[in-house]
Order: sequence, then structure tokens, then C-alpha cells
Amino acid sequence: MTEKLPTYGGQAVVEGVMMRGQQTVAIAMRAPDDSIAIHEEDLGGIYRSRIMQIPFLRGLVVLWDALGLGVRALIISVNTQLEDEEEEVGGAPLYLTLALSLGFAVGLFILTPAALGYLFSDILGFGSTIGLIAEGVGRLAILIGYIWGIGFMPDVRRVFGYHGAEHKTINAFEAGAQLEPEIVQVFPIEHPRCGTAFLLTVVVASILIFSLVPDLGIGYRLLSRLLLLPVIASLAYEYIRWTASHMHWRAVRWIVKPNLALQRLTTREPSLRMLEVAIAAFQAMREGEKKDRAIEV
Repeated sequence: MTEKLPTYGGQAVVEGVMMRGQQTVAIAMRAPDDSIAIHEEDLGGIYRSRIMQIPFLRGLVVLWDALGLGVRALIISVNTQLEDEEEEVGGAPLYLTLALSLGFAVGLFILTPAALGYLFSDILGFGSTIGLIAEGVGRLAILIGYIWGIGFMPDVRRVFGYHGAEHKTINAFEAGAQLEPEIVQVFPIEHPRCGTAFLLTVVVASILIFSLVPDLGIGYRLLSRLLLLPVIASLAYEYIRWTASHMHWRAVRWIVKPNLALQRLTTREPSLRMLEVAIAAFQAMREGEKKDRAIEV
């Protein structure tokens, strides 16, 4: 029987990659002198608590903490690459920008499609079924269109390149390959635990969940979408977790094909330099995993 590998995840940051293990997170970045700077820290005790054994609840905990890790990784990466220490990024302006960005995302991907569904079902009189279809199709079209559009921006393309490097590195490790850039480069650019797969799963799950909600007007519709978002996110997390651990089943490999296909929009073939950064982040995380720690509950 093949040994079950630990679950590892990654995330592209500005000119760098963040790798998260079961106990440690490591960030590797290109410094101004072209060296690779490493930042490594322990994950919070919540990851080793009994909460992580509770289905659905653990998804919300992980997603919330992942948002915080992403913010810290962004701050560390940007500040490492600023040559002038007096120009450090952080504080209230950054968090305000992130809050506004999160609000924009909720408005664009959640509330706008809901309003579109209301337009079709109530204002144009096509009925609730057509309204739900319009909402679901609209949400998917906005998501794909947005990702496709920002992919033309040079800075975003570089982030997508690091995203691809992160996927290739994890795929190479899970295949037992040596972690050298030239070897890692041949591995697939898709990975079943990718956040892009999570986004598509949220869209599909929202269609199913929202179809169970009675249509009581535009205000109720928008409020229900906001209140049910954590439920849908937790369902999506459990689905991604389950499919990633059952990829040896042919049926599972078939049903995740749309998720893997969408990753083509959020990844780019990385350069060897990008792979060097991703490998450095992964190796630093693996070294951190070997540390002795007291068990926290």
C-alpha cells in the first residue's frame, strides 16, 4: 500500500511563494540582491486542536486563518523586496485596502449575480427557475471573465507563474522526485487542492444551495446569499479535501477535470528561477515540520 502523504498547500505571493504544512508555514522571496530570502514560522495551535477534526467547522477555521496567512505573506514579501526600509508596507492602509478588495469581491461574485437572477425571475417575469439559472451562469461567467481579464496584466502573469511553480513543486514531491528545478519543471501545472478549484466548487455549490431558498424579494435574496456564504464555503472545503484524498478513483479524477481545467487561467509555466523560489519555500517548510513541538489541544 502506498504511504499516505501529508497534506501540503501553497500560495503565490509577490515575487515569492508561501508553503503551508501541518505545523509550519514558510515564505521564500526574491530579495533585491537576487538571493532567496526565507521566512518561516509555526502555524497557530488551532491546526493541531480537536476543532480540525470536526467536518465543516474546520473548513471555516482554515479559510479564515489562510486569509490571515496570505496577508502576512504579502506584507513580508513586499517589504523584503523594498530596498528602502523606510518604505515598508503594512498597517491600517494595507488592511483597509484588503477589506475594500474583499468587499468588492463579495459584491462582484455574490451580490451582482443574485441581482441578475432577480432581474430575470421577478422583473422580466421568466420565473424562479430561469432566475436561478441566470444567477448561476452569471456567477460562473463573471468569475471566469475576471480571472481571464486580469491574466493579461504583467504583474499578475508573474504571480500566476509562481502559482504554477508552487503546483509543480508539490506534484514533484508527492511523486517522490528530486526537487531540482530542471526535474520539477516537467511535472503538471495543475493540482487538485488548488484555491482555483475551491472557487469553482463554491460557484457550483451555490447553485444547488440557493435553489432551496424561497424567493421573497431582492432584499431577502441578497441577505440570504451573504448568510449562506460560510455554509457554501465549508461544503466546498470538504469537497476539495475529499476529492484530493481520493484521486486514485477514476470517477473522482473525472469529476475534478473542470477544476483542473480552470487552473489553466490562474497558472503559467514558471521559469527555472521561479521554481528555485518555490522549492526553497517547500524545503524550508519541510525542515520546520521536523521540529519537536508540544501537542496543543
